[in-house]
Amino acid sequence: MLTLLAFVVAITVLIGFHEYGHYRVAVACGVRVRRFGIATLPVTVPLPGASWGHRLMYRLAKPVLEWTPKRQPEGQNTVFAIGLFPLAGYVQMVGQGDEADVTPDEEAYSFKHKPVSSRFAIVAAGPIANLLLAILLYAAVNWVGIDEPRPILGSPVAGSIAAEAGLQGGETVARAGFEGDPMEPIQSFEELRWLLTRGALDGRDLRIGLAEPGNRGGRHLLLPLSRIDAKDADAQLLRKVGIVSPWSPPAIGDIAAGGAAERAGLQKGDVVRKVAGKEVGDAQQLRDHIRAQVKDGVGLRATWEIDRGGRVLALEVTPDPITEKGAPPFGRIGAYVGAPPAMVLVRHGPVDGLWNGLVRTWEVSELTVRMMGRMIIGQASLKNLSGPVTIADYAGKSASLGLTQYLMYLALISVSLGVLNLLPIPVLDGGHLMYYLWEAVTGKAVSEQWMERLQRGGLMVLLVMMSIALFNDGSRYIPRLFG
Repeated sequence: MLTLLAFVVAITVLIGFHEYGHYRVAVACGVRVRRFGIATLPVTVPLPGASWGHRLMYRLAKPVLEWTPKRQPEGQNTVFAIGLFPLAGYVQMVGQGDEADVTPDEEAYSFKHKPVSSRFAIVAAGPIANLLLAILLYAAVNWVGIDEPRPILGSPVAGSIAAEAGLQGGETVARAGFEGDPMEPIQSFEELRWLLTRGALDGRDLRIGLAEPGNRGGRHLLLPLSRIDAKDADAQLLRKVGIVSPWSPPAIGDIAAGGAAERAGLQKGDVVRKVAGKEVGDAQQLRDHIRAQVKDGVGLRATWEIDRGGRVLALEVTPDPITEKGAPPFGRIGAYVGAPPAMVLVRHGPVDGLWNGLVRTWEVSELTVRMMGRMIIGQASLKNLSGPVTIADYAGKSASLGLTQYLMYLALISVSLGVLNLLPIPVLDGGHLMYYLWEAVTGKAVSEQWMERLQRGGLMVLLVMMSIALFNDGSRYIPRLFG
């Protein structure tokens, strides 16, 4: 229920803000707005004999509340509408689309009779509104503050970039910066994780400064992230880097009923000292041991030495083998591994918080555009496209973690919506902006014939993208339902 509610609220807010951007700039440019709807569509009453699809769309998208404010800007008599269909919203302007409904006295307020600069501004206002909303959401999180893990590194994955660079786990990262850029202070592990992800996807090496007692300058290491062939922005990406999680003790948390941990007699609070005679330094090392306790698809039994309230015990543990598409079998014990890491409250002042919100929005937008470009030329996997199921799932997860996590989720989706709509694809806002650029350069509007062809092509591109996203959703979640 929380997942559905969080998803509906997110989509309604983001689409509503997008359409409000169109509305406000249209009013500012003197275009008459007939209707402004959120969670509804301008669907006409179905005629007798109308298709079932039209009748269904009418039932879903018709408004449940309409009103016309008495005080409106000059020349406006806008009807506002709210419905129950969160995946919709619209701004209906005079002279947008069919010109036949424009009366002579309305021509001064017609969208099509406005200069190309005004039309460009009105269309661009929707995506820009989403980007501005993302800036404000990120800034709000910075102002309120968020508890995040301290930048203390867990043990690196064996054979990874981090392990080869000499990291052993337990180091505190004080500063970091891409090769050629100045190093900046690092306040949390999440901030470091963001830099690692960007560096791996962009092919940029990252220099990190480690704090060391008695050494004012600390120790510097270079992580050659450009060596990673990164096509997917997933959990395996950070495993290739080798820095997966912050340091935490190798303790056992909540245990699932019927899992390998329960069968072996492990209890919540047990601290694992050794696995098969090998010392365990932290939770990440323990996770790696568990994953590796599988051979030929079968879990391997190993003796675990644990500390249970001061008593040292030896237990035989056999992980359950897990198989996921595209990855070799690995072990899982059915328990939370690791105690909560050391946390720090990350908070910024009014100016710094707003500036950091602007920077994060720019960075996410830039990374989104780059990933889309790499997917087009085949350098990045199409698995990075996500559909409504994935979006809803992450909405619920972020909402369950608290308000600040949900606000960050809203900001991320708002950036994605803004960037997507700015792409030069007919049907989207970016496609219309291309039409107006053509008109501004040539002095002639795109012909109706070409407009129709381009719209059909753009619709096909969107359908292909939606199909891939839905397929990715299915491949992620259907195995969970039936496996």
